[in-house]
Amino acid sequence: MSNIDATGGGAPVEAERRNEQGKPAQAEPVYARPFGATYAALDLGTNNCRLLVARPARDGFRIVDAFSRIVRLGEGLSQTGRLSENAMQRTLGALDVCRDKMEARGVSRARLIATEACRSAGNGEEFLARVRHEIGLTLEIVDRQTEAHLAAGGCASLADPQAEGIVLFDIGGGSSEVVWLARDSAGAAPTRTPLADIRGRVRHWTSLQLGVVTLAEKFGGMDVSPQAYEDMVSHVTWQLRPFIESAAREARCGRFHLLGTSGTVTTIAGIHLGLARYDRRRVDGIWMEADDVAAAITRLRGMTYAARVANGCIGTERADLVLAGCAIFDAIWRAFPSRRIRIADRGLREGILMQMMNSDRVWNNAS
Repeated sequence: MSNIDATGGGAPVEAERRNEQGKPAQAEPVYARPFGATYAALDLGTNNCRLLVARPARDGFRIVDAFSRIVRLGEGLSQTGRLSENAMQRTLGALDVCRDKMEARGVSRARLIATEACRSAGNGEEFLARVRHEIGLTLEIVDRQTEAHLAAGGCASLADPQAEGIVLFDIGGGSSEVVWLARDSAGAAPTRTPLADIRGRVRHWTSLQLGVVTLAEKFGGMDVSPQAYEDMVSHVTWQLRPFIESAAREARCGRFHLLGTSGTVTTIAGIHLGLARYDRRRVDGIWMEADDVAAAITRLRGMTYAARVANGCIGTERADLVLAGCAIFDAIWRAFPSRRIRIADRGLREGILMQMMNSDRVWNNAS
């Protein structure tokens, strides 16, 4: 892609572009200009390819374009250790759309990241080289700690400023990040949270090498019996145990809550609200009481596969994954029982955008 600084840092880079003969052409480096630049954040995960395009605003940033497609890049990865050709073709198609959107919006600063599927696949780096050659986008594989901190940075503003601690979790397709976030030192959760501040608030974190895709492939996702569901919860709990033990002291604090970000928790919220079709405006930031969460999960577990397909908050592409997500959520909730859960339809991409804008000091320059 031409004229895009595709890094998270402050220095400009020269992005590759190609001339009409398909040969590399020289690109001019472009500096991001506070309140004049257009930023993009792309998250390529095991299940989804997501893009946000935004411009700085005085109260944070304003989304000017977005894209999300279920690509199942990690389909079969847990059995073969490699990305399949079909999965890569689906993902290339989605990335092609992302490139066109960024070009159409005049994006000048971007960070494009790949997570668990490309981290763990034997041909992950090979696939990203193919993306560079065929699509013209350069993606970086981030480590699990970076992923956890970016996800926390993207939704920490939803934490109750009076809470002594927050268990923040992001359930992905191939990995799930869990963070114990301490209270902000100033006693408030700012709208724009620099990543450095988030790192200072993280007391414990873990990245479980399981997500909705890997768990559903291991235990089944279409027809999930009560025993299969409990087996999934037990499997997650076993992997979560080191984090539970490390966070045990903080977990005894008097005021804490869960803060979840992922398709799983937003689906649970949509079911709770009785939405005929998913509506981010009604879901992002809502508080759910424990009884309402339990009721929504019970309703999901009672649905047949056909009923999940027909539900406007689930659909065909996620009908075989949502119960695996519920099992991951259930394991975290049982380990850290909370009377309140806040739902976030935001996370890693928003964290990337805030990191870049904070690096460029766009809010420092706002008058």
